[in-house]
Amino acid sequence: LKSNQDMMMKVVALMLVMQTITNGFTIKYFPTRIKTFLSASLEAILFDCDGVLADTERDGHRIAFNQAFKENGIDDEWDIERYGVLLEVGGGKERMTAHWNEVGWPDAILEEGRQDKVKSLHLQKTDIFMDMINKGSIPLRPGILRIVDDAIADGVKLACCSTSNDKAVSNLIKTLMGGERWSKFQIYAGDMVKAKKPAPDIYNMAVDQMGLDRSRCVIVEDTSIGLGAAKAAGIKCIVTKSAYADKEDFTGANMVVDNLDDGDVTLEKFNSLL
Repeated sequence: LKSNQDMMMKVVALMLVMQTITNGFTIKYFPTRIKTFLSASLEAILFDCDGVLADTERDGHRIAFNQAFKENGIDDEWDIERYGVLLEVGGGKERMTAHWNEVGWPDAILEEGRQDKVKSLHLQKTDIFMDMINKGSIPLRPGILRIVDDAIADGVKLACCSTSNDKAVSNLIKTLMGGERWSKFQIYAGDMVKAKKPAPDIYNMAVDQMGLDRSRCVIVEDTSIGLGAAKAAGIKCIVTKSAYADKEDFTGANMVVDNLDDGDVTLEKFNSLL
């Protein structure tokens, strides 16, 4: 019923616009709700990367971390369960540091050079991960291309806001979506901000640099950490559950779906959240 009423209101709004053009009235005399329909439309979709664009955490980044450890003589391997716990820490370098602070640092990493070695490991992990993407080992999640194409067709701006390395994010989008779609994305990732999710900094940067109205934006996330960042930024959020979703609390999300296709998520549903 509400959707029918909204459609009727949009029709009335359009008729009033036509009457305004004909009679020379100004839009300031329109009823408030009609002005809302005329102005409140989706301006931008801000995607997280890992777990949202592709289910990369369990079968991508985790594998790449383990390979980097092995190649550096580090006797450590993150199984699926352990990596799920470590995902509570935002950022790959921060994740390694938190893990070894808890279980003890490997003999292969000298105390005086720990942070430099962590940075080196993270760069190596990123190269391994990008090679996996280039080989097509990790596909896009269902519904991503459909929403991206619909957004581009409707002039909706696109951004990817991630704690992952910016080169890895850019490579994933360009390789899995193609260069034309990639050219439509603004990318905010890695160490562009000091405070990682659940801090809202990466989303605030996107809003500020793209000149967006945050009330007309929707974020797509897959973790409670990402949801926390979206809420802290004051932006509506759709959660698409990924491989580790069974351990997550998505209280406060505006919509929670298994994926964009199974949830029948369309641009109209994005608009309905505003």
